[in-house]
Amino acid sequence: MSPTPKRKESKEAKACEERIAELEASLSEERKRQETYLTQLKYARADLENLQKQTQKRIEEGVNRGLEKLVIQLFPVAEELDISLDVARRESNSNLTQGIEMVRKKFWKVLEGEGLTQIEAVGKPFDPNLHEAVLELETCDYPGGTVVEELRKGYMFKGRVLRASMVKVSRNPSSEFKEENSDE
Repeated sequence: MSPTPKRKESKEAKACEERIAELEASLSEERKRQETYLTQLKYARADLENLQKQTQKRIEEGVNRGLEKLVIQLFPVAEELDISLDVARRESNSNLTQGIEMVRKKFWKVLEGEGLTQIEAVGKPFDPNLHEAVLELETCDYPGGTVVEELRKGYMFKGRVLRASMVKVSRNPSSEFKEENSDE
């Protein structure tokens, strides 16, 4: 006996349903695999971006270290220009003074353009991170702990101290000293 058309259709329908179930399962597996690949791709992309940022930061740090070394070697030149300018002013040689001033201005403009700044000291509160105290001066003219005089200029390069300012710091007369004087 040959199968009836209804039975044949039901077998074909059943076979189609089984095939559809297989395809849906396969599709589901492929979607999971696709999500896994997409997640891995996102992590790889983030890792690459982080690596690029770190590499760029290291390059900038290397360049800054090189510039810093160069700037440190140029300190004596800057200070010698200042000394030459003082000598030219004392000798009243206006042409020489003007020439040295021009060179000094250009020199400092280049250094400042690269990130070098002088540390402001006189009249500022003493800061051990910026200043090196070499003398204490007892005075009532300044509040205690104030920089009175700068003996050697200090410099910062891009926010980092290259050389601290060498300074004299004020100290108010001690209260014991005041009491002794008031008793007399």
